Amino acid sequence: MGDEVVLLGFSLSMFGARVRIALAEKGIKYEYREEDLVNTKSALLLQMNPVHKKIPVLIHNGKPICESLIIVEYIDEVWKDKAPLLPTDPYQRAQARFWADFVDNKVHEVAKKIWTGKVDEHEKEKKELIENLKQLEEFLGDKPYFGG
Repeated sequence: MGDEVVLLGFSLSMFGARVRIALAEKGIKYEYREEDLVNTKSALLLQMNPVHKKIPVLIHNGKPICESLIIVEYIDEVWKDKAPLLPTDPYQRAQARFWADFVDNKVHEVAKKIWTGKVDEHEKEKKELIENLKQLEEFLGDKPYFGG
C-alpha cells in the first residue's frame, strides 16, 4: 500500500500554492480538498489543525502537518529519493529559510494590508512593498529558484 497524501487548501492562498508546487516538484500524487474559508471550515480542517484552524494542511497517512514552510521541509525530508527542494549545504539552507520568511513577512503581510484596505490608501505600504520586491529581485538575480 502506498502513501496516502491529502492536501487541504484554498485555491487563492499563496501558502497553499507553495505546498502544491513542492508536491509537484517531487512528483507526489495527492488528493486535493478545497476548503471554504469564507463560510464554513470543514470538520476535517478543524480536526487536523485544531490550533490555528487554517490551511494548508498536509495529511500524510492520517497524520497532519501544518504551516506551509514546515510542510515543504517535511516533503523534502520524507521523499528524499526525489530531487531536493532545499539546498543540502546548511548555510544555503538557512538562506533559503530566511528568504522564505522574508516573502511571508515583508511581501505577503505588507501586500495583505493593501489588499484588505480601502482603495487609494496605504501609500506607505505600497512603497514598502515595492522596496521589498526590489530586494527580493536583487537577491534572486537570474536564478529561477532560491537554491539556484
